[in-house]
Amino acid sequence: MLFNSSTYKYCLWGIKLGAILNIYFLLKTQQTQLANVDPYLLIPAQILFIVSAYRCLFPNNYSKNIVLHDTILSSIFFTRLLATFVEILYIYMFSYVLRLINADQYLLLDLLSWLMVVQVTISQCFVWGAILLRRERYYYFEELGWFIIFVLNTAISIALLLYSSGYQEYKTLIHLNLIFGILYLPWQIIHLKSISSRVAKYRSMNIIDEIFSTNLVLTNLKKSIFERIKTTEPESWGGLVGLSWMVSYWIILIPIWFYYILLTFSLN
Repeated sequence: MLFNSSTYKYCLWGIKLGAILNIYFLLKTQQTQLANVDPYLLIPAQILFIVSAYRCLFPNNYSKNIVLHDTILSSIFFTRLLATFVEILYIYMFSYVLRLINADQYLLLDLLSWLMVVQVTISQCFVWGAILLRRERYYYFEELGWFIIFVLNTAISIALLLYSSGYQEYKTLIHLNLIFGILYLPWQIIHLKSISSRVAKYRSMNIIDEIFSTNLVLTNLKKSIFERIKTTEPESWGGLVGLSWMVSYWIILIPIWFYYILLTFSLN
């Protein structure tokens, strides 16, 4: 076994250090160079830094109501509410960057970039359906949506690389999109398979979905607010896949990428 409960606990506590990096990036956005960046880039980035710092301090796994700290600040409902807004905003920011690079050259690319925003909104509906209806398979459709989003992001970037007149000015951003797609899409396939296995496990246990009702929604809403299972068991957090997701999303990959985007556009 790669992790035991004790080792995983240290990893979860180590994630808290990511709050320092996110706060640093947030403070940097108050300086003149970055403060004057296009607000459609700046505001989503600032919100992401704030929410990522918060999630580093109070990590949880909302699919199972798993928390590191048994406190209302680890509320699944509150964390997921923050994540809903930040995820729509950050995909909007990615799509906006693509449209800026495209500079209205190709209408199809602009439309595909907006499709990314539509898809992330659909994914939010699935994750809330999973939480409020206790439909484990909805998490699969949420993550499938993220796969589609970054297929679009990668495909648009390839088109910009080949045909856009703005390629030279923003080639590093386009290259980052392509590198991310090459690394993320195979990882997401693994992630989707892990969710499929989890769903299959539930089916093998003959767990039947409850019939939709207002009472079901209200009961699960209450659970998402108040129910918290404190544990550091790797399986409850998704093991290595879950840990790599948290570190990449809240600390290393997305915040640093956003900061670089702000730096790039502050110089243009």
